[in-house]
Amino acid sequence: MESDLLKKYTAVIGCDEVGRGPIAGPVNACAVRIHEPDLINRLRELNITDSKKLNDKKRNHILKTLNIDTNQIIIGQKYKCEVDQYSFEYCVTEHGPEEIDQMNILQASLSAMKMASQKLAKKNDYILIDGNKTFESENELLAVVKGDSKMVSIGMASIIAKVFRDEKMKKFDRLYPGYSLNKHAGYPTKEHRLAVQKIGPSPIHRKTFKGVREFI
Repeated sequence: MESDLLKKYTAVIGCDEVGRGPIAGPVNACAVRIHEPDLINRLRELNITDSKKLNDKKRNHILKTLNIDTNQIIIGQKYKCEVDQYSFEYCVTEHGPEEIDQMNILQASLSAMKMASQKLAKKNDYILIDGNKTFESENELLAVVKGDSKMVSIGMASIIAKVFRDEKMKKFDRLYPGYSLNKHAGYPTKEHRLAVQKIGPSPIHRKTFKGVREFI
């Protein structure tokens, strides 16, 4: 589908987010802009797919092959990745816990994907969004259910966003010990829920979420 779209549009932009399910930490989104059909096939050779279907080792191997260091990524900054004679652009955005509490997690997720895509989008680009919801845009767009498994651009975005957020949660673990954030990345595991109950929420916990609001 992406290769067909590139016959009509200048580029395709795949968007995905990570962090809807956790009770702590931000929601992050990534957009990836691809304008060369041959790059779709080149990236497919790396077995790019939904980040949740890949383990840490495979995700990090893909990013290392592409020379992408998520620890160097600045929120809202546009980056260019060189792949052989090809290249693609990407951008990572986020909404923090307070913004999530204000907006609700669905709107925060859509907003983050919109911000990332707008950083990259040009007039004749086509935007592909993982899921069944869209956001307002001057560009044509399409929501694709399980798009991170079907579209290389969305799959690439999901991997960058996932690794970026996981690394960020490891840093938060050092700032806010006791919750094992480095193990579950803020998701409501039994261990995590018991820690919140015992020591109370940290500054990065989402105060409107079940499992947190009861202990404020």
